[in-house]
Amino acid sequence: MINRQLLEPESIVVIGGSNNVHKPGGAVVRNLMSGGYTGMLRVVNPKEDEVQGIKAFHDAKELPPTDLAILVVAARFCPQYVEYLAAEKNVRAFIIISAGFSEETHEGALLEQQILDSCERYGCALIGPNCIGLLTRHHHSVFTKPIPQLNPKGVDFISGSGATAVFILESAVTKGLQFNSVWSVGNGKQIGIETVLEYMDEHFDPEHDSMVKLLYIENIADPDKLLYHATSLIRKGCRIAAIKAGSSAAGSRAASSHTGAIASSDSAVEALFRKAGIVRCFSREELTTVGCIFTLKPNPSPTEVGLYGSSAEMPANKTNQSPLPWGGEGGGLSVAIITHAGGPGVMLTDALSKGGMQVPPLNGPAIEELKTKLLPGSSVANPIDILATGTAEHLGIAIDYCEQMDDIDAIMVIFGTPGLVKIFEVYEVLDKKIRECSKPIFPILPSVSTAGPEVQEFLKRGHVNFSDEVTLATALTQIMKTPAPADQNVVINGVDVPKIRRIIDSLQVSGWVSPAVVHDLLAAAGIPTVPEFVSCEKDEVIAFAEKCGYPVVAKVVGPVHKSDVGGVALNIRSKEVLSAEFDRMMQIPDATAVMAQKMIRGTELFIGAKYEERFGHVVLCGLGGIFVEVLKDVSSGLAPLSYEEAFSMIRSLRGYKILQGTRGQKGINERRYAEIIVRLSTLLRFATEIKEMDINPLLADDRDVIAVDARILVEK
Repeated sequence: MINRQLLEPESIVVIGGSNNVHKPGGAVVRNLMSGGYTGMLRVVNPKEDEVQGIKAFHDAKELPPTDLAILVVAARFCPQYVEYLAAEKNVRAFIIISAGFSEETHEGALLEQQILDSCERYGCALIGPNCIGLLTRHHHSVFTKPIPQLNPKGVDFISGSGATAVFILESAVTKGLQFNSVWSVGNGKQIGIETVLEYMDEHFDPEHDSMVKLLYIENIADPDKLLYHATSLIRKGCRIAAIKAGSSAAGSRAASSHTGAIASSDSAVEALFRKAGIVRCFSREELTTVGCIFTLKPNPSPTEVGLYGSSAEMPANKTNQSPLPWGGEGGGLSVAIITHAGGPGVMLTDALSKGGMQVPPLNGPAIEELKTKLLPGSSVANPIDILATGTAEHLGIAIDYCEQMDDIDAIMVIFGTPGLVKIFEVYEVLDKKIRECSKPIFPILPSVSTAGPEVQEFLKRGHVNFSDEVTLATALTQIMKTPAPADQNVVINGVDVPKIRRIIDSLQVSGWVSPAVVHDLLAAAGIPTVPEFVSCEKDEVIAFAEKCGYPVVAKVVGPVHKSDVGGVALNIRSKEVLSAEFDRMMQIPDATAVMAQKMIRGTELFIGAKYEERFGHVVLCGLGGIFVEVLKDVSSGLAPLSYEEAFSMIRSLRGYKILQGTRGQKGINERRYAEIIVRLSTLLRFATEIKEMDINPLLADDRDVIAVDARILVEK
């Protein structure tokens, strides 16, 4: 629980506060005092009479009633302090800095549980244990540095790791990123990242609250709560970016199917973030750069629709104001680059283009006029190069012209110095233009050493700095490809749910189900399959082939990986060849029958699904056949899926251009592919007993998408 005593305590006591500011107990007191805490600050230290100018209590029994207690004592003493302070001193909020709890030993976990039991009994809020504390505009209850500049419109940062939070703050302050609050939840025994998001969502005030949330997550304890409240906040106009660490250490998995070989807890995280609309980051620099981008001035340009993708209708509950109108699944951001150094401009152009954004050539009478106002030899092609000798005036002129161009959404300015001249004037012009222009301006000021004082003065005016142009482009790409929050409703759309349940309920044992059951489940979901027949009798298989017409495909039934054991024969055009292939396949170990299918052609696609504990079914899609394992070009979504999510998954594939059609070949029926993905997710929603499945391949052309081979693993 999060209460007033935690957020706005009228009195705080530091248990273990000291005069040594190089230790946590002393540093907490120092930060509270230097942070301007205006309430009553108290300290308990049995060995000191005065701590940093504050009268010290030798024993907690001497304390008057207090709102918030910060514990910086050995772990073994914490449970008794919490019980006594809550029962006798009316303390209703605790921040436990101390380590040595569940993160270390079983005995520590028991101590942690005692603390939680006391807090629950008396209705107390608990941050930690094993954290750096809580930093708000009301009180600086942390023992670490740096202390970033706090601003009501700065970002809210929530971290599951104290040390990582410090490093992220280090990265942020050098960029000028300001904060509203910093939450280090530590072990999160009571208040975890999801709980903080829940509080921010349920108490959200768009007039006064921060619109940007940054998260560092090591464990998603409650995926449903994270999804619900992140989605809710984003729909209210907030933007959220997060790092999820440790996703690759998912443990070994049996490669019993393509999905089993590829799916991991990281797939579930990717799917959860996609569904919620959270921008996923993979480093401290990327997270803080995304945070800086989120703080830039919105651009009221027509490309706002890009936030929701070209294929999807804008959600009815979307707010009128978006903090980043030019984001969302490659919404076609068009950028003008102004530089006085050619190389960085070229690198930025390359990085933006790689991320799907545009750096369009500039031409026309206005551009020709601009050229006459710059130094001879300047380039106005985009990047606009005003040369190393370009002045503050030249920079201002170039920005003004870009501001008037209808086909430009944003302006990026690269301006540093070799250390030969002062450039305060340049940054004054940049400050003025950022405030005046309607279009967002990205300042890229690389000379953080040689122009350190100038950059710092610029940051003090409330701006951010993207010192590396490629890092900026990478972060912007992550934002642009993040879709809006997905609709949470299940799309039935003709899926026969009662029939699906009858089929699943009729199964008696767990395991890979028979081809007939697979066919019936896909049919109930409305997923088309190629005509096929399974039998252990050669004459029956041949009769089917004669009826449906050659060519046909023969596949062994029994072994899971048919291709690995030579259990697939394509383009069989006669009875004689089919007969020989039947005899050969029945000799394969574990073979129980042979399946014959009508031979069809098309682009091979893949859809798979795996049940992840706590997350539910993760659905994967990508190129099919052997490419799904060789290239691993798959994208993931969390069931149930909407059509917008399915389109987003398809279009995020690296091989998407193949699906669109290349070298004169027609593309696939993308809408039909998306429909099948959605139908499969609905099937999984009502058949949670399915723990793993592949449809590989599906064959697709410009007319239809048809499932050719599928496997389904059921656990009863």
